[in-house]
Amino acid sequence: MRVDNRLVDGTPMRSLACERCAARVLVRKSSRQQTSVQWDGRALALCAERDPADGSFEGCGSLRDTIREAALRGTIELADGDGPATAAR
Repeated sequence: MRVDNRLVDGTPMRSLACERCAARVLVRKSSRQQTSVQWDGRALALCAERDPADGSFEGCGSLRDTIREAALRGTIELADGDGPATAAR
C-alpha cells in the first residue's frame, strides 16, 4: 500500500459557497498557483455556469473569483504559508 502524503502539511479542505449561485464546494489552496476544488452533485446542480446538457465542465469563473477573494481575505489559508495579501494574483 502506498501512503498518500499529499496533505502532510495539515491544511484541510474548507467549505466555501460561490457568491453568485451559492453552490457549496470544498476548497484547498496549496499555493497561489494551485487550488483543489471538490464538487458534489448538489453543487454541480446549483452552479449557474454549468450547462447540464453539456457533458464537459471546465470549471466556474464565478467560483474562481469567490475563491480568489476568500484567499485575499484570509478565509481560505494557503498551505505553503504565503500570506493572504499575495494569495491570488
